[in-house]
Amino acid sequence: MSSPVRPDGQYRSAPPEGFAVPPARPPEGMVVVSAASVPAQAWRNGGGRTRELLTWPADAPWQLRISRADIERDGPFSAFPQIERWFAVLQGQGVVLGFEHGERSVRSSDDALHFDGAAAPACRLLDGATQDLNLMARNGAGAMRRWHPGQPCTDACAMRGLYSTVAGRWRSDTAAFDLAADTLLWSATPSAGRWTFCPLQPDAMASVWWLGFTPRG
Repeated sequence: MSSPVRPDGQYRSAPPEGFAVPPARPPEGMVVVSAASVPAQAWRNGGGRTRELLTWPADAPWQLRISRADIERDGPFSAFPQIERWFAVLQGQGVVLGFEHGERSVRSSDDALHFDGAAAPACRLLDGATQDLNLMARNGAGAMRRWHPGQPCTDACAMRGLYSTVAGRWRSDTAAFDLAADTLLWSATPSAGRWTFCPLQPDAMASVWWLGFTPRG
């Protein structure tokens, strides 16, 4: 069944009962990026594709990069020296990542794995292709934390956002916005207070992640 929310955040038809329609545009200072609107870039080793959802700053070497990847076959990750990485499985059975100190399995039910980008672990699919979310940080502190129903995000990051595989409603203390499935909502300005998220279909198999970044200096 198609999502009741279009990629621009507007409803295809009448919203579900109890969901008053919020503004069609995101609040000032926030951006919305639909994964479907971002071209997929094939990996050099042919093992997958990446959609670069966001980099910051836009006009200089990036300090923050958020991307979604489709891993289609076994192979090594690329090395990113001086980069911290967070990796989470959105869909699929998961992967096993091979590091010098041992292997780590990452499944869709697990928390995000944080590791040194220079490690370039070998990646083995557990059972078929996976879809994954990546956050990379340079010269700053990153964060990727799983959303849990009813638990707000109060992270004190200079920038923060949300990625969701399902359509739902984001709320802050002062605003609300309806996200389509497979969408990143991001604020590059300091935003204190509580953020919450509620899927439009409460029984949906949701993979939702709070994201954050604070530059050094």
